Amino acid sequence: MTSSISCCEVVKILNPESYDSINVSAERLPLQYTGDLVSRAMHHLQPLHIKNPSNGTPVHQKTTNTTVHWEPEALYTLCYFMHCPQMEWENPNVEPSKVTLQTERPFLVLPPLMEWIRVAVAHTEHRRSFSVDSDDVRQAARLLLPGVDCEPRQIKAEDCFCATRKLDAASTEAKFLQDLGFRMLNCGRTDLVKQAVNLLGPDGINSMSEQGMTPLMYACVRGDEAMVQMLLDAGADINSEVPSTVNKHPSVYPETRQGTPLTFAVLHGHVPVVQLLLDNRANVEGALQDGAENYTETPLQLAAAAGNFELVSLLLERGADPMIGTMCRNGISSAPLGDMNSYSLAAAHGHRNVFRKLLAQSEKEKGDVLSLEEILAEGSDPGEKRLPPQANGGGTLRTGKARLRALREAMYHSAEHGHVDITIDIRSLGVPWTLHTWLESLRTCFIQHRRPLIQGLLKDFCCIQEDEYTEELITHGLPLMFQILRASKNEVISQQLSVIFTQCYGPFPIPKLTEIKKKQTSRLDPHFLNNKDMSDVTFLVEGKPFYAHKVLLFTASPRFKSLLMNRPAAENTCIEISHVKYNIFHLVMQYLYCGGTESLHIRNTEVMELLSAAKFFQLEALQRHCEIICSKNITTETCVDLYKHAKFLGASELTAFIEGYFLKNMVLLIELEGFKQLLYEPSPPESPVSSPGMCSDILHDLEKTLAIRIRSIHLSTSKGSVV
Repeated sequence: MTSSISCCEVVKILNPESYDSINVSAERLPLQYTGDLVSRAMHHLQPLHIKNPSNGTPVHQKTTNTTVHWEPEALYTLCYFMHCPQMEWENPNVEPSKVTLQTERPFLVLPPLMEWIRVAVAHTEHRRSFSVDSDDVRQAARLLLPGVDCEPRQIKAEDCFCATRKLDAASTEAKFLQDLGFRMLNCGRTDLVKQAVNLLGPDGINSMSEQGMTPLMYACVRGDEAMVQMLLDAGADINSEVPSTVNKHPSVYPETRQGTPLTFAVLHGHVPVVQLLLDNRANVEGALQDGAENYTETPLQLAAAAGNFELVSLLLERGADPMIGTMCRNGISSAPLGDMNSYSLAAAHGHRNVFRKLLAQSEKEKGDVLSLEEILAEGSDPGEKRLPPQANGGGTLRTGKARLRALREAMYHSAEHGHVDITIDIRSLGVPWTLHTWLESLRTCFIQHRRPLIQGLLKDFCCIQEDEYTEELITHGLPLMFQILRASKNEVISQQLSVIFTQCYGPFPIPKLTEIKKKQTSRLDPHFLNNKDMSDVTFLVEGKPFYAHKVLLFTASPRFKSLLMNRPAAENTCIEISHVKYNIFHLVMQYLYCGGTESLHIRNTEVMELLSAAKFFQLEALQRHCEIICSKNITTETCVDLYKHAKFLGASELTAFIEGYFLKNMVLLIELEGFKQLLYEPSPPESPVSSPGMCSDILHDLEKTLAIRIRSIHLSTSKGSVV
């Protein structure tokens, strides 16, 4: 039963005064102090399995023969990583951008020494070893330092010895002789091969260590060409595989399962050894058999991921298939692991020259395979194209379709990892954009300030099918494009974005504003309009009296009610109205006395002032009537001023309509100076039509309006129903 307290708490409990010195971070530790600190930390990291019977506190378990010690190389490696520099962009404005090593990381972001030791020791125990080596520290760095990617673990014969296994005398002797044979073979002495084989046991030259590795595999890992040739001459199985089970081989690394000698030679980049194995007819696809599903990477996949152009070229010459992907098996079902074939791996790691080599090789072998353009022209299933089987070997159509699928997958991975140049290369082959790959490529180009590529991508948006318009376009695409519009202020990019926004808005008309059907609770005969007889309230407008009746105005709107309340109870009340012209006030009263807008005759020059008056007097139906008139009379010359006025009044319905007009006609409007000023230049604070934060929010409001439009057209259950 393990203790639930943390390592740091253990240190505080057992030796509080030493805690601060052990829990150090990436300070500049002199190497001579590192060994002492590690030794003290290792003492506190010993297993705590036994509890004190008196008080239940954990005490150290007595372990005299299982102490893990640190090799000098491991301490050097630990010191290096605790001063690890970081990779940063040198100057993102330079094309192409460069990545260089910059200043050392602030020590606070690095893990403490106790964490380094804990993770490194865990890797050591996984190897069933009693010494922490440099590789263990490197594997710890891969987990603890963000962005650090170390070389693969160096497989060593010494790692296969397991002193904790319970064996009888005969088995112990056989194991000792086998271990001795492996050591003799791994020392590089070809003259000892014959004697070593005699020590390996009944399987001889093809005996496997606890790691499931044969002597030939270890020689391939080291790149010992002479030893590889000697072992092959002695009868070593050139296509032997690391077993997938751990019954007989308990120390098999999960990442080496089904590995072959060729796999290990490629993994460690030993070109002469790879050449030698292929010359001796090693299976170029590793452990993969014809027609079988692949659950591990082929040698070509490993070479493509590593970006080793020479190895990729050699494997392709020997017939390696770049179309082979890796399957993922979870114990219940098997499914492709994202079709991560050689194309995808090269694209995901940004190896452009390797990717082009793979493409060039497939072009040579294509023969009568349909081109990508022909496949796309035929639709989603190119197999429907009627060609005689003898004309194409029977399988070329399937090959063409598989190649298109592989390139689409590679396009996705290159876009995901920010390798936009490879993405553009794939696009130039005729592979269609998906919305996701287009957005990720655009994001990368924007971050790297690559304006020519941004323009090319924006021009290509029209190639994306409307069926691709998903929620991602709203949640990620629109914010990105409007951010580009804010930041660039480039005429070409602004024009291209205008085309995209208009295309996304669609050909359907702008949703119309509708009249508010609202009956007044009381009304008077129009004969009483501005009639002094029987009036009990007088409004003074521009110095002229206007006679009205309280019984009507009290129920007309809350604004009139507040004006009439708290007035002296005289026979006639006089109220002065400012900021409203006499003819506009007359129209307001005419609307109230007639009970509607049917009798109103509003000139185009009066509609904006009447809208303001209706807003002030809180007459919603009259306000909506004015908004409808404005929406019918809107033009490219008047839309900007109309928008500013509607925004100032808070007329949300009219504002939304004008924003729709902006988006639908943005290609024309972006050329007008007034519209560009509206987008980019804030109004002066003293401007009567400016509202706080209005101009800074215009692009945001356009983005929201366009998002609502896209949802109503492309994402709703009744597509196209926008009115």
